[in-house]
Amino acid sequence: MQKSPDDIKEFTAYHGVNTPRVFRTVRVVVLVAISIAVGFLVFVPWVQTTGGRGVVTTINPNERQQEINALVSGRIDEWYVGDGSRVEEGDPIARIVDLDPMLISRLEAERTQIGIQLSAAQNALATARLDLDRTRELFEAGLAARRDYEQAQIRVEQLRGDVAGAQANLTQAETRIARQSEQVVTAPRDGFIQSINAGDAATLVSAGQVLATFVPEQQERVIEVFVSGRDVALVQPGAKARIEFEGWPAVQFSGWPSVAIGTFAGEVTTVDQVAQPDGRFRVLIREDASSDTPWPGERFARFGTNVRAWILLETVPVGYEIWRQLNTFPPELPQQTSGSGQGQ
Repeated sequence: MQKSPDDIKEFTAYHGVNTPRVFRTVRVVVLVAISIAVGFLVFVPWVQTTGGRGVVTTINPNERQQEINALVSGRIDEWYVGDGSRVEEGDPIARIVDLDPMLISRLEAERTQIGIQLSAAQNALATARLDLDRTRELFEAGLAARRDYEQAQIRVEQLRGDVAGAQANLTQAETRIARQSEQVVTAPRDGFIQSINAGDAATLVSAGQVLATFVPEQQERVIEVFVSGRDVALVQPGAKARIEFEGWPAVQFSGWPSVAIGTFAGEVTTVDQVAQPDGRFRVLIREDASSDTPWPGERFARFGTNVRAWILLETVPVGYEIWRQLNTFPPELPQQTSGSGQGQ
């Protein structure tokens, strides 16, 4: 049997039960928090990024760490530098002497002998040319046989070959002397000697052996990072990046680069066309010239310093980015790239 409203009024305890104030407060707080969370996920922007770890390097191979090699075989006679020494272009690094102290003297004597042979061959050629001219005049006058004229021509050609051979031998002798004379190894440019790789004085070395490791002083620094093959199609030259240097205090928010602290602006210069053996692609990032904050000095970001870089892509809502990360989808395709693809 259904009760009428008048019957409900008789339940006085029912009307005396009220919802506690704390529950009402919690309900309002939960509703407000849900509204704020939904608004945050829908309307707050998030900058998508890709990137990875890398090191500080340089584009110009002449500015990279390089090895200084022995020019000739011999024995190290003297070192002019040590580990950490600063050198200028042309400064001596080491002096190498040949095992045979009389080698240069004998080579010079050989060059003198070859020079005498060359001079004799040249004189003989000049005399043979005079004989050829006289024989030709006599042959034209009918006073000499054709055979004599032909023999004179053959003689001139033979002496020309002797002169050419002597000149070649002289060049070889001078080259050997020049190579053996270059026994003082010098610095290729201004920089520092990072380490001495050969032994002390009296150590035997061969031509081409590494003597020291050299680091140029002036370097145009770039960042070398490796990007996964999934995201490399979205990275284009000119894209902006944020860089965090190892040992430099930083607070990074990859999705909000404007509020990051201790990171520095960069610009993508090169993206490799071929993947590395591990499937990643190398990306080079240089300092962004338009940024007001320059990179740390070489004291804090030296050649070979480890870094981490975030290449900035598209701006999307935070909720979409969370959904994308949970589903491991790639970032959004840049609008310029997608528009050009549709136009084609």
